[in-house]
Amino acid sequence: MKQLRVEADHPYTVHIGAGAFGLFANEYRPLLDAADRIVVIADEQVAELHLQYLLDFLKEWDVRVLTVPSGEAAKSVETFMACHSFLLSENCSRNSLLMAFGGGATGDVAGFVASTFMRGIPFIQLPTTILAHDSAVGGKTAINHELGKNMIGTFYQPKAVLYDSKLLETLPPGEVRSGMAEVIKHAFISNATWLEELLAIRDFKDMAQEELNQHLEKGIAVKAAIVEEDEFEGGVRKYLNFGHTLAHALEGHLGYGNLTHGEAVVLGMSYALLLSEHEKLDDYIRWAHENGYPLHIVKDIRFDALLPYMKKDKKSSQGILNFVLLKQTGMPFVEKVEEQRARSAYEKLILQIEEVI
Repeated sequence: MKQLRVEADHPYTVHIGAGAFGLFANEYRPLLDAADRIVVIADEQVAELHLQYLLDFLKEWDVRVLTVPSGEAAKSVETFMACHSFLLSENCSRNSLLMAFGGGATGDVAGFVASTFMRGIPFIQLPTTILAHDSAVGGKTAINHELGKNMIGTFYQPKAVLYDSKLLETLPPGEVRSGMAEVIKHAFISNATWLEELLAIRDFKDMAQEELNQHLEKGIAVKAAIVEEDEFEGGVRKYLNFGHTLAHALEGHLGYGNLTHGEAVVLGMSYALLLSEHEKLDDYIRWAHENGYPLHIVKDIRFDALLPYMKKDKKSSQGILNFVLLKQTGMPFVEKVEEQRARSAYEKLILQIEEVI
């Protein structure tokens, strides 16, 4: 089993491998034994498939379970308050322990709940998707607002991340696509050789589990290194938002959950690569098309419909558009982009996508 140490303000370890939940019985026994209540907040679809698998590792403890909606639907004020109500009804206290069991959305809302319940209780991330290799690491927690994605949240580090890769075997193709978007994002901002390896994958079904685990380890290592340097997103951590300015706008315009986060990020990275005049743009669009990403949707979305969301992006200030761009692979930077340049680039992106698909 692989492990990576995240040297944040409150350091913790990310464990990656089949059977990672076995660590409850040894390495994390003191944490579980010290809790007066243990609550699992679980994605409802994940619970149907894997809750018993998790609970089999927690037989020694009295565990309460709350299921929440799958995907972005979980990141709402209603779900956030329902989680707090459940914790209160179960007589949880500052000595209670929360576990987030699901994909990135479940981790985001459960982490936000942990950070705010009685001003903060410990929690453990138990990610079940490829996408969550990114969101489960780094301590960002949030829920969505109708005017913007992840606008209400905190920075709050988990006590540990247990990434049991056995659970990835049941992921549907759409979730694999969504997760691999964040994997290739990490390659774009860090490593040209790794990027070439990923661009050579023309069908994700061809990846063996060990190959996938290796890509996840590299992605988590990139994320951990950046978090260690800039835990609260004052500088280089913004580079992790490569592709996310347009992505969040697409998600907001289409309604959260109607386009997976990773599918939106793939389109957002295409746009950022075009703005960067990056040499891999055409190769990347072909890769995205061959792997089934819905590139065509931008043809039916006007730039003016996305602009208000981009102006509310957390990297933007006073309505000025800020994008994470690349001087070249592994060299990200943030640049102000004038509205007319952004508009022209969007129209050009549509034409380039049409040429490929």
